[in-house]
Amino acid sequence: MSSPLIDAGAAPAGPALYDLTPRQRLEQVMSRLPPATSVLSEDGAAAPSRGELVEPLKRINEVMRGYGLEFSLDEDSGRWITRVVDRESGELLRQIPAEEVLAIARRLDQSQGLILRSSA
Repeated sequence: MSSPLIDAGAAPAGPALYDLTPRQRLEQVMSRLPPATSVLSEDGAAAPSRGELVEPLKRINEVMRGYGLEFSLDEDSGRWITRVVDRESGELLRQIPAEEVLAIARRLDQSQGLILRSSA
């Protein structure tokens, strides 16, 4: 089964990915992604599962690593996390949302569950 983004059996449609700048690689990968309307229905019922997001997320991270950006999905909250890292040292420079914000969101989710259970 071939991926919709990279088809190993197809002839390359341009220069090889390693011959391109990080920006050109990103644009090439993004141009091969399906439009958002084909991924999600209007009511959001056809949202991809977390498992379906793993491979595209790996590809995006490969391309964006040259810019010092990493993307991940927080397992607890399901929120997207963007990290800005130093390309040479790998040191975390900034995370959006910050770890403190994620911790507050987790606590609010837990509190909301307790409030709903006690009032039901």
